[in-house]
Amino acid sequence: MSKSQFKNTMFNVPTTQMILGTMREGKPNFMALAWVTRVNFKPALFGIGVNKAHATHEAILESKEFSLSLPSIKMVEVTDYTGLVSARKTDKSELFDLFYGELKSAPMIQECPLTLALKLHSTVDFPTNTLFIGELVESWCEESCLNEGKPDMTQIQPFTLTMPDNQFWALGDKVGDAWNAGKSLKKS
Repeated sequence: MSKSQFKNTMFNVPTTQMILGTMREGKPNFMALAWVTRVNFKPALFGIGVNKAHATHEAILESKEFSLSLPSIKMVEVTDYTGLVSARKTDKSELFDLFYGELKSAPMIQECPLTLALKLHSTVDFPTNTLFIGELVESWCEESCLNEGKPDMTQIQPFTLTMPDNQFWALGDKVGDAWNAGKSLKKS
């Protein structure tokens, strides 16, 4: 198998597209976000990378709360829009039907099949971005997207972002079961 070396960038790995929710100046605000990762098991912590120039960055620092909503492929257009326009110039508070759980500064999106509410745990400062680490407070999933009490990705239909080609991609077929598919290769 032949390999070609190509330009080193941070954009070589696909990432799950989400919508970041905050409260800004008393109104719900949303931003397209694909820089999301799990960073700890107990407590459940998620890391999100947000550019310091974004209004949403300021909102998280102010409220210490945020939400992550996982849109379905039906929401590509509105998800992209939340990343195209700035909260400094555009009120995005009426884009979605909202609900709130325990955290009143973490607006969650009804139309998104899966939503998480997080409180700010810690921050890591970098030159252009801040890694906000949030502790999971609540998880919500559309009942029709649950299978045996767990989120079913075939029903949720999430999508990924690839860069530097700047394209969205639907989730493909299941190819195996984690912590099981490789068991046949284990030595007794």
